[in-house]
Amino acid sequence: MFTMMRNAAISFPMLGDWSINPPASFELFGHTFYWYGAIIAFGFILAVTYCSYAAPRFGLTSDNLYDLVLWVLPIGIIGARLYYVLFEWKDYSGNLLDIFKIWEGGLAIYGGIIAGIITAAIWCRSKKMPIGASLDLACFGLIIGQIVGRWGNFMNREAFGVQTDVFCRMGLTSPGQDTIYVHPTFLYESLWNLAGFILLSLWIKKGRRKYDGQAFILYVLWYGIGRTLVEGLRTDSLYITGTGIRISQFVAALSALTAAVLLLVNSRKKHPEMFVNRARESAAAPADADTGADEEE
Repeated sequence: MFTMMRNAAISFPMLGDWSINPPASFELFGHTFYWYGAIIAFGFILAVTYCSYAAPRFGLTSDNLYDLVLWVLPIGIIGARLYYVLFEWKDYSGNLLDIFKIWEGGLAIYGGIIAGIITAAIWCRSKKMPIGASLDLACFGLIIGQIVGRWGNFMNREAFGVQTDVFCRMGLTSPGQDTIYVHPTFLYESLWNLAGFILLSLWIKKGRRKYDGQAFILYVLWYGIGRTLVEGLRTDSLYITGTGIRISQFVAALSALTAAVLLLVNSRKKHPEMFVNRARESAAAPADADTGADEEE
């Protein structure tokens, strides 16, 4: 009933007696652009910019990152869309062209992550790059994209939760109808991811990472816990066909559990030296050899 309210005015009672009603699209140079797509594009640019800056911390270069992004981005978007369409097939079976209208919303993050990981694994194998270090860097891009991308849901008046009277509720007022107050689940998830980004960044900065892949596993744990909690409040969840099980909540809980087990198991194992350390040693070796040669002369 409340899954799509594109024309609704938005308000937050805790911030005062005011409301906004931003359009879902805007005109530029004679063309129509949708805020949903523009915000996701901005999140992508921000994510790539940050990862380019952070790449050396994982022994990677900006060129490595850009090469990987050229493959992961389009395939990840396709995966996110196909995942969503698969569980909402009844809405697309009668008009297959609607499958391509991603600017109207309908990207499932887990579909994008699954497709992205598979693509990254194949790319790393072909380039002889370490998958663990690549995923550690990629998780920062993912979480930045999720922080920003959820505001595309805000502009579309979607991905919100059930009706509530909590202090942080969001009001939606459609023309000629009473205001309904709902959980702003898009905001919950955005803030949860922001907290995760800050914590992961501080953790990396303090040198706590002990093996390649550890940061990615921590990201999966953090995001999985948050998504499990938030998904239970939403009104537009995708369900496993023929059941009352929310697919994203199930995948999130399973992901978080798997990540927790991996962290526990890995804490008791001895791991190879991290790729960033091997890369530094490799870069320093020629310089050491040259110095030795000069001394012999």
